[in-house]
Amino acid sequence: MPAAGEHHPAFEEYCECIFELQEDDVDVIQARIAERLQVSRPAVSEMMRRLEHEGLIATDGGIKLTDAGHVLAERVVRRHRLAERFLTDILKLSWAEAHHEAGKWEHVMSSNVEHAMDRLLGSPTTCPHGNPIPGSDYIPPEATPLSHIDVGRQFTISRIPEELEFTPGLLEFLEESELVPGTNGTVTAISPDGTLTLEIGGHHVGVGAFASARILVSV
Repeated sequence: MPAAGEHHPAFEEYCECIFELQEDDVDVIQARIAERLQVSRPAVSEMMRRLEHEGLIATDGGIKLTDAGHVLAERVVRRHRLAERFLTDILKLSWAEAHHEAGKWEHVMSSNVEHAMDRLLGSPTTCPHGNPIPGSDYIPPEATPLSHIDVGRQFTISRIPEELEFTPGLLEFLEESELVPGTNGTVTAISPDGTLTLEIGGHHVGVGAFASARILVSV
């Protein structure tokens, strides 16, 4: 059973999902939640009723987190992103492995462990993918979608939004291709279907329209 002041992991999972959809400017509708969490739409409908009864969401004019729901979501997201940073920086797991494991840690991490992990890591402001850690001193950089960069222009990758973390195989591809925050590159070609060819670290890599419209870069 959850401790006093805490919630069932399923409640945490749904509030986290709603938070991240809002963060990525994705419409928060039941279909998107079902898609992100890989559950049925009837299951989402039932959980929306339970979350509203718990005072964690409001559904007037759309699905929105209440103040209590936002606090819960921020706590879970913070622990997830700290865990990802620990698993990649300290344990040297791959992005995909860290994302999977952090999904478990976020529900069982105590406040003491959270604070100790933050100290050990030097109070990071982002997860390995550049997404902000709630409660940190994160300052949003000036960034634009990769798809907006013209041929011949150089860029530095700033952020891989959560939406892309849930696209099967994409985290592995991005890490293997060195498309990670802080990496510099140049757009060398744009195909009619919107695929970008990038020069990264002396090699070329193609990035489809879906990903390039969401990867954020600075120029």
